[in-house]
Amino acid sequence: MHAIEAGAAGEAWSALAQRIGKPRAILMASAHWETNVPMITGSAAPETIHDFGGFPEALYRIQYRSPGDPALAEHVQALLREADICAGIEANRGLDHGAWSPLLHMYPDAGVPVLQLSIQPDRGARHHLAMGRALQALRDEGVLIVGSGHMTHNLRDAFARGGQTDGSYAHAFRDWIDGRIRTGRIDELLDWDSQAPFATRAHPSPEHFLPLFVALGAAGEHWQTETVFAGFMGSALAMDAYAFS
Repeated sequence: MHAIEAGAAGEAWSALAQRIGKPRAILMASAHWETNVPMITGSAAPETIHDFGGFPEALYRIQYRSPGDPALAEHVQALLREADICAGIEANRGLDHGAWSPLLHMYPDAGVPVLQLSIQPDRGARHHLAMGRALQALRDEGVLIVGSGHMTHNLRDAFARGGQTDGSYAHAFRDWIDGRIRTGRIDELLDWDSQAPFATRAHPSPEHFLPLFVALGAAGEHWQTETVFAGFMGSALAMDAYAFS
């Protein structure tokens, strides 16, 4: 719904884009594309995928017509392979809402080429950190690397009782993760699913958390972070966003 009702999170995304300007291209690691091995979109004109159901008609009318970049897709694939990460290119895949929903607010004219990188939920945080580290060079080439997911993502809790269930567990998880991001405690973050409080309730499945590690990996060994947005939707959906450099 943030695609059509931006709220404070959408305003923060827009302000970030205005501050950093237009990149050469954007590579989105989206929670909404799961594959067995890493895949990169290779379409020159990716379609807008409406990968959801039961929402207002206005969402299904959205078209985010950014160009793709097949040559960049091949470059991304080569960088991953140089790091011994087997990866493929999907020539017909479009952009799912994990990509176009925030980009509607960041770059509404859709003038920046956008690629997506899939995630592998069964392969954990270390695999996704390694993918990000393999792609560090893209930053020096003007490519913005984005991990698109959610700080917490228990939709059963989020929509129960009008979104006003007891969200104390989500706040505890969020605070634990935030503290380790801001202090650079990467080893603890990598074991988030066993160390963070209420990890399995905050994320009954890991796909919405793993894109964070792609972004962290791309930031390099000695990264700094800035909180772009901190807040909740209802009582259980934490929507924190960070910029790494």
